[in-house]
Amino acid sequence: MSIWKIAAVQTDCQLGNVAANVATVTNKLREAAGIGVKLAVFPECMITGYAFESREEAMPYAETVPGPSTNAIAETCKSLGIWAVVGMLERNGDRLFNVAGLIGPSGLLANYRKIHLPFLGVDRFTTPGDRPFAVHDIGGLKVGLSICYDGSFPETTRILMLQGADLVVLPTNWPAGAESTVKHLVQSRALENNVFYAAVNRIGSERATRYIGQSRLVNVNGDLLASAGPDEESMLVAEIDPERARNKQIVRIPGKYMLHRVKDRRPEMYGPLT
Repeated sequence: MSIWKIAAVQTDCQLGNVAANVATVTNKLREAAGIGVKLAVFPECMITGYAFESREEAMPYAETVPGPSTNAIAETCKSLGIWAVVGMLERNGDRLFNVAGLIGPSGLLANYRKIHLPFLGVDRFTTPGDRPFAVHDIGGLKVGLSICYDGSFPETTRILMLQGADLVVLPTNWPAGAESTVKHLVQSRALENNVFYAAVNRIGSERATRYIGQSRLVNVNGDLLASAGPDEESMLVAEIDPERARNKQIVRIPGKYMLHRVKDRRPEMYGPLT
C-alpha cells in the first residue's frame, strides 16, 4: 500500500470508566474503517482518563499490557482490518506508566511508555518510561510513538526520524495554557524532520482541568492537512504517502538551492546535547 488513509479521533473520555472508554474507541474504529481509514489515533490516556489525584486512585483503573482493554480493541481491529494507537495507564508491579499502545489485527504490536513527564495530572505519579524510542512497521507505514510532553523535546522526533519513521504520532492531553504548543510545536517538528505528524488531543473537562482540542494532521512541509476546533468531537482524515517522508532531499532550484534533512546534519558538533 503506497497511500495510507489515517485518522485523528478527537473525543472525550470518562475518568476511571474503562468500559465506556473502550466502547468509545471501538465505535470510533468502526466509523473510521467505514470510510477506509487504516490507522486511527486516539488521545492520551483515552482508556483511563488523566486527572487522577494520586497513584492509589489511578491504580485500580490501570492494567497490565496487553490486558483486557488492548485485547478488546485488538478484536475490533482484527474484524475491521484497522490499526489503532490508544493511550491508557499501565500497571507493572507497583509502578504506573502512561502508555500508548499500537494495536492491530494481530494484537498489540508495541507499548510505548511516556519518557518525558510534566508535573500535571496523573503524570505526577507515573514512572518515566524505561524503553527507548522505537519505530514500528505496520505493513508499509513506519510509525513512531510519542506522548504529549514528549513533543516538547525536539530529540524525540529527531530520533524517530533517524530510525525511519514516516509518521510520528502524539496522543495528547493538552490543557488550557497549551495554546502555543498547538500553534507552533507540531508543525515545526514535522518540518524540521520531513515527516508526517499526527497530534491528537481530547476535549471536555476532568475535575478542574479543561482540554483544548485542536488536534491536527500535518504534512512533511509543516502544512496542516486537517485540524479540529477546541470543543467539538472530530474525526480528522488525511491521505499520506510514506515515500514523501522517506525522501529527505528537498530541491528548490536544481543545482542551486537544495537541502537534505539528514545528510546536512553535523552530529560531531552536537556533543553538548548529551
